[in-house]
Parts: sequence; structure tokens; C-alpha cells
Amino acid sequence: MKSMRERLLATSMICGAALLATQAYAQGGSTDVAEVVVTGSRIQTPGIQSASPIVTVGAEQIRQQQTPEAEKILRLLPGVVPGDGDATNNGTVGVSTLDLRGLGAQRNLILLNGKRMTPYNINGRVDLSNVPTALLERVDVITGGASAVYGSDAISGAVNFITKKNFEGFEADANHSQTGEGDGKITSTSFTVGVNSPDGRGNAVVSVNYSKRDGVLLAARPFGLLGVVTATGDNLGATTPPAPPAGCGGPGAVAAGGSTTTVPTRVAITGVGGSLGQFRDDGTIGANCSVFNFNPFNYYQTPQERWGGSAFATYEVMENVEAYANLLYSKTRVRQQVAPSGIFGSSFFVPLSNPFLSASARSTIITQANTALGAGTLLASNWRDLNTNGVVDAADDINLVIRRRTGELGERSSTYQNNTFQFNAGFRGEVFDNWNWDVFVQHGQADRTNIAAGYTNVTNFGNALNAVPGPGGAAVCRSGDTCVPVNVFGGYGSITQAMAAYVGAVGIEQQIYKQTIFGGSISGAVDSIKVPSAALPVQWSFGAEYREESGETIPDECLKLAPASCLGGAGGNTLPIKGGFDVYEIFGETIVPLVSDAAFAKSLDVELGFRFADYNPSGSNTTWKAGVNWEPVDGLRIRAMQQRAVRAPNVGELAAPLVSGLRNATLDPCSVTNASVLAGNATLRARCISTGMTAAQVGTVQDIVSGQIGTFEGTNLQKLPKPETADTTTVGFVWTPSFIPVVSSPFVSVDYYRIRVEDWIGEYDAQEVLDACYNNGVASQCAKVVRVNGDLASPAAGIRRLTENLDYLEAEGVEVNAGFGVGFEDLGGSDAWGRLQFSIAANYYMTNERRSDPTIPVVDCMGYFGTACGNPTHQLRFVQRTNWSFGDFSLGYQWRYQDAVEIEKPQQADTFAKFRKIDAFNYLDLNGSWAVNDAVRLSASVRNVFNEDPPIVGNEAATTAANNGNTLPSNYDTLGRVFAVGLNLRF
Repeated sequence: MKSMRERLLATSMICGAALLATQAYAQGGSTDVAEVVVTGSRIQTPGIQSASPIVTVGAEQIRQQQTPEAEKILRLLPGVVPGDGDATNNGTVGVSTLDLRGLGAQRNLILLNGKRMTPYNINGRVDLSNVPTALLERVDVITGGASAVYGSDAISGAVNFITKKNFEGFEADANHSQTGEGDGKITSTSFTVGVNSPDGRGNAVVSVNYSKRDGVLLAARPFGLLGVVTATGDNLGATTPPAPPAGCGGPGAVAAGGSTTTVPTRVAITGVGGSLGQFRDDGTIGANCSVFNFNPFNYYQTPQERWGGSAFATYEVMENVEAYANLLYSKTRVRQQVAPSGIFGSSFFVPLSNPFLSASARSTIITQANTALGAGTLLASNWRDLNTNGVVDAADDINLVIRRRTGELGERSSTYQNNTFQFNAGFRGEVFDNWNWDVFVQHGQADRTNIAAGYTNVTNFGNALNAVPGPGGAAVCRSGDTCVPVNVFGGYGSITQAMAAYVGAVGIEQQIYKQTIFGGSISGAVDSIKVPSAALPVQWSFGAEYREESGETIPDECLKLAPASCLGGAGGNTLPIKGGFDVYEIFGETIVPLVSDAAFAKSLDVELGFRFADYNPSGSNTTWKAGVNWEPVDGLRIRAMQQRAVRAPNVGELAAPLVSGLRNATLDPCSVTNASVLAGNATLRARCISTGMTAAQVGTVQDIVSGQIGTFEGTNLQKLPKPETADTTTVGFVWTPSFIPVVSSPFVSVDYYRIRVEDWIGEYDAQEVLDACYNNGVASQCAKVVRVNGDLASPAAGIRRLTENLDYLEAEGVEVNAGFGVGFEDLGGSDAWGRLQFSIAANYYMTNERRSDPTIPVVDCMGYFGTACGNPTHQLRFVQRTNWSFGDFSLGYQWRYQDAVEIEKPQQADTFAKFRKIDAFNYLDLNGSWAVNDAVRLSASVRNVFNEDPPIVGNEAATTAANNGNTLPSNYDTLGRVFAVGLNLRF
């Protein structure tokens, strides 16, 4: 028997689908046609429609979401894959970004009223937290390349945030939301004042806003309390931490389902296969007995505090000439938090006379070291025979791999403080009766500070381990100075406050990005220039722009320290970056009406565009568009567009120095994890040896730890990346029938799109390099593997990943948008029952894939999630909305559907059976409002009404940024049911 929830969902689907099927309509001919032309074309003459498909999110839909964050509003669009945002913790940079078509946040252009927004840093992405949502009238999203109109970056599309015009009066808006558990609170307020000048020639609007978002830790949800192992399913369903054996504990220590960097300390002799084992609280060494449960310290929702302000002004300085200016300012503070720092497998020379070593532990280490010496696996580089007697004894130093969680220092955190302002001013007007012109200057700057706290200073830690007996037998550092010897050879608490003060570290990085633009354009028509068979003249637009962008990052000395900074567990070091580029551009566009009111064509137009850009230092490129817009009969419009788009390399891709990093990978094919395969595969063993291993090390060295591997990344200054190019195709139709009396404003749009990016700028995935080398024997990929002591988990080991032009990216699919309204009086009922409004937006992927080069397999992300694809790319996704308005009241629901997905094929064999597939998800949201009077409106909403839990896939199923707390928080509702209330005042 079906549950009530299933019945409601089925009823919603049947109602929406039946009405849409029997009365198929289309968006493009809605009453906002003249406005829609603004996005995707600089030709603003009413009556001319763009051949590019555009999806519009209107003011009412924005209001119903009850969120101050633009990224959350747009995340609901079926063609959007989650980028950085509130649900990204380990991997966030404290911003909100948008990823159209899953092609990367750097490949969609973000506009405000048709002008570029300033990126937040050298990677060229825009922080959507800077968008003044209180002033939004609508958001237009154009599919496919738009470089001919807007320039570089508009490969997957352009997002144009349109603000309200000529606002007059006062408006205050307040919203508050929280989960059904009482946490995750988000409070936002905004105040907007607009006035017209006494002579009626000018208008000024000022808006200020404030919002605060509380963090929600993984420990606040039962499915996030413990780490679940993706490979085995260990801890699945457990809500009580599995306790380790007595004497092998401490805060966060569990028996399974966590990190091998734990407490007490795990230890191994560097370069020697296997492990010495794990210390006990009493200082002895035994078998490995605990791992560290890092889950509870992380966020499902990161805390944020935001202040913002914006001002818009216009004034008619003379007839047909208007001056305009706007100013945006935003200040945000976002805190990311992960588990306590530690020593994550770094190697240190430790005197075997170190007073903190117990006699038992010293004996264990010496015994194994001498065994390895006899077997030939203890290399001279990892042993200092200080008394030159040819055997390892208490007088010597031994190189040890240390894994120790330094919980005594507290949790690790990164606090991102972002300050961004943008100023735009210009003149626009009309000349020759029907030509519109616009000249402007724009400048923006983003200043960011990242404070990383709670980390372990690896260099100091090494000094503190290099301790010997001093006077009276107390430990003293060989380095002297202010060094405080550290004790990690016992249980939790062995690191005292004095030790923690010496081995702790804080890193600070500043980032500055500037953008300056000068531009001008003119558009219109000459009545005498038209095709004889057309009623309208040819429309034209011409313009030119100059743009200069520069950025720099300024890390402190701690962050600079090679190979992995002084911050243990930060993933790599950071070096200063300073660079920029400038570009001169000219562009032109035309719409040529060919036929009007003919038997076969109510109208037939051709749309053409061209842009030439000269970049320093990337060189010149050209982009173009060619499209057709055909209306065979009233209400039916068929459109097609072919475009060439480009993305020039950003500052980070042009000027990044070589640094170490940390990326996702699943398996070192030469490690102990793959020993059974290596035993019977001489070819694989030979490939392992060719990349720097001894024969004895093959199949014995440690594997990659916690699904992450060291990398070496940066720009190849001898071979700068060239601009990537994209060919985009869109073909579709729009139907807006006028002959159906029962409904109002019906529309249906169906558009096919294909976006193929050639020479895309990026880096090989780390696992991609390993597979190409060891599975396929590609010598150029083997050359990128750097082993230290035979393994890839030691510091200074990893994969070289320089930024370069790679093979191709491709996204292909069909997008559907439809809607209509029905009045009860039109159905024979009372008009007191009001009206119903239905809409649906859907995206169906046919292709979503990439390839780094022809020697490497294609990475197919359509319907998959994993360490290469990150967040799921659902083949089918849709949002269906129904709203009932009656008098001063409005009620509505929102049905969100996400198709089933699977873990990437290469990962399936090593993934627990239940985690290999995520079934389709349905979410139901409710909203309502009451206009108390002309000045007061109350609103309320419930998101995820049925309190659906997210799917559980463990902690190693996908990239670190996407996979958190055993699930995929950016893609599924992790916090459960969310309630929101709002108050709007307008005078």
C-alpha cells in the first residue's frame, strides 16, 4: 500500500503532467519578451527576440525561496551542478559559486545588469554572496556560449542578475529559518530606500543587508557522527563509537571507520615495508589498535556572517542622455573547520636515546630496524649509525614515519574574511531617434584574508622530536634555541601546553584582485536598410571594451615553507603569486529580419555576431555566433544557434608558481594494498620499479592515506596555456498558444544543447596519472610519479600536475521549461477560489564527460559521482511548481526530483555494494504568504517536508569537497526539514 507521501507526490506529478501534456505551451513568448532580449544580445529594440534559449527566475520565485543567498536560489535549476557553498566544508574557500552544466564554475560568466562582476581571486570565479538579492527583479540564465556578446568565460552560459528599476519608497525584509532539529539557523534582514528627484528626471536607491548563518556540525546528525568506510561499509548504521582496546584511546579514537593519523601514535620505519605498530598509553608498541574519527569536527553547514550595501542612481542630464552609477559593497566572514591537526605520515630522524621512548618501545624499533637492515630494505639514508658499529642500537638515529593526531592543539579551522566593492558609472541615451548608446567605466576590487589556525608546525615538530637526554636525564632538543621537546610516544595528553605552544602554528594569507573595464556600445536600426520581404529593418550593435585584471596572493612565511608549509595537514605550501592580463576587444552584432507575415513564416530572422579580442599575454582570438529565429505561425517559434566561445587563462593559470598540494586518489598500484595483483604481474612490478622503487619495496610500501595524495602544481612558465575554445549548438522551439481560453500565459520551450570545449585548461587527475602509468604503461605519465622511500604517502612524494591545455570537455542534453495559469472562474467555479499557476523546469543529460588526452580513457560523469566527477551529475533533474493564489493569500508547493546515480565505474569493485548506487530522490517543499494589507506581507515555507535523510556512501566515495559526513551535502538535503518565516514591509 502506498504511503501518504507517495500519494501526494503521485498526485502532484499527475496534475502537473496531465495539464502540461494536454495544453503544451512555451516560455519564450511570455509577456516579458522585451526584457528577455536584454540577456544574450546587446540589441535592445522591442519586438526582436533572441535565438538563444534563456531561463528566467522571476521575483516571485526568488521571494518564495526565502534565502539571502543567490547561489541557493540558482542551485535549484536543473542545469546547475553544485559549486562551492554553504554545504562545502573541507575544500571550501569561503565563497558561493555556480557551475552550469557541470563544466566548471570558471566557465560561466556572472553579470549584474549586463556588466561583469568582479572575481573574488586569481582563479577568475565570482562570489555570488556579493549579489544584492534584496534588489533582484529577476535572473536570466542563457544556455551555451555567449562570448561573442559578453567576451571571455561565457562558455557554458551567462547568468545575468537584473535589479529593480526606479524603485521608490521604503522596503524592509526579514527572514528566519531553522531546521526541524532546532539548529542551522539563518537570519537575514534588508532595508531599501528609493526616491525620485523633484523634477522627475532622476532616481536613487540605497539598500543595506545583513545575514548570519549558524554552522551545523556532523555530530549533530546520527548519520554523520561516525566515519563510514566506503570500501567495506564499516560503521554503517552505528550511532555509538566502536571503542578501541583499553590503553589505546583518547578523544576521537575509535576501533574502525577513521583516519590512521590517530592517537596514540602510529609509527613505521621510513622506507621499510609494513609498520612497527601503534603506541599504547603506557609507552609500549603493539599492533595497530585505533583510528581517529574525524567526522564530528566537520560542518554540514558552514557558518557565515555577511554585511552588504548597494546604491543605484540615474539622472537625465539632458534630453535623451542619462547618467547612471552604482556601487556594491560586501563583507563576508566564513569559517571552515575540520578535525584536529597532526603529523600525517611525515618522516623525522628520531634519536633512539630520546628520553620519551620507553625501553620496550626502543627495543621494538631496534629489533625491526636490524631485521630490515639484514633484508636490505633499511637504506643508509634512513639510518644514522652514529657509533659506526654497523648495527642499529640506542646510540643511533632512525628515520620514523609518524602518524599522530594533535588534539591537544584543538580543531583546525580556516576563517575567510572577504571584502569586495564594485563601482560602475556611465552615460546612456538615444541618438538619431532609434539608436541606443552606452559608455561606461567600471572598477572592482576584492580583498581577502585567510587565517588558518589550530595546525601543527611540522618543522618545529621535527626539531622537538630530535631530543636527547640532557643534564639529569631530562629531554633537550639538539637544536637548542626555544625548542621544547615533544612527547608523542604515549597516550593523549602527552603533549603538554608548553609543547603545544611550540609545535602549534597559524598561517595567514592575503589575496587582492582588481578589475577595471572601459566600454561603449551603440545599437539600433536604419529604417531604409531592410530586406524587401520583411516588415522590420536590420538591427545593429557595435562596441569596444578594454579590460584589465590583476591579482596577487601574499602568504606568510609559515605558508611558504616547502614542501608542505609549516602547517601539518594543510595539504601543501603556498607561494606568492602576482600577475595579470589586459585585453582590447571590438564586437558587432546584427539581427536581420528576412520575412514577415508570409504563408510559411509569420517572421524569419537571422542573428549574427562577432568579437575580436587581443589578450596580453595570451594572444588574439575571435568568437562568433550565427542563429535563426523562425515563427511559422502565431505563437510557435523555432530557434537555432551555433556559437564559438573562448575562455582565456586567468591570473592563477598564467602565474602560479610550483607548489605542493593534496588531491584525491584511490589506490597506489605498487603498494601493499595491491600486493596480490603485483605477485602475479611481472609487467606491473617492472613499471613500479621504473618509477623509483626497489624490488623489495614493490607490494610492501604504504598505500595512499585517507583517499588523498600529495601533488606538485603550478604554471609551466615555458609553455603558458592558450585560450580554450568551445563550439556550442542549441536547437529548440518555443510555443505560446493563444487559442486556449481556459488558461493564461501558457508556454513550452524545448531546447537541445551541445557544448564541446577543446584544449580545456586544467590538470590531470592524480589517479588518472597513476592508472595511465601502471595500467597502460604510458611513459609520459610515469614521468609524473615522484616516490620517496618507495611510496607515495611520504612527504615530498606525489604526482606532478602542471596546468596545461587538455583534450576536451563536453556537455549535451535537452532542457524543458513549461507553465500556464488556470482561473477557477474559467473552469466554471467561483472567482473567489483564485487561480492556479503551474510550471516545470527539467534537464536531461545525453553527455557529460571529459578527456585529458587520447591515451587516457574518457571520464564519464553522466549519472555518476566519485573521485573524478565529484558531485553527482543526474541524467534527469526537474523542479515542478504549483502555486494557488486567492485574494490576499498564496499557497504553493515545489517538487524537486533527482535521478538515480552510480559511483564511477572504476570505483565500483572496491566499493561496498550498498554504496554503489543512489536511488532517485524526491523532495517536496511548501510555501505560503498572506498580504495583510498593502504594506505588510507575511510568508512561511517548509523545505523537505517529509524529512528525507540523505544517502549514505561513506567518506571516500567522491572528492573531498563533495563527500563529507558519509554523504554528498551539496547535492542532497542533509539537514532534514527546514522551516522559514518572513516579514516584508513596504511603504
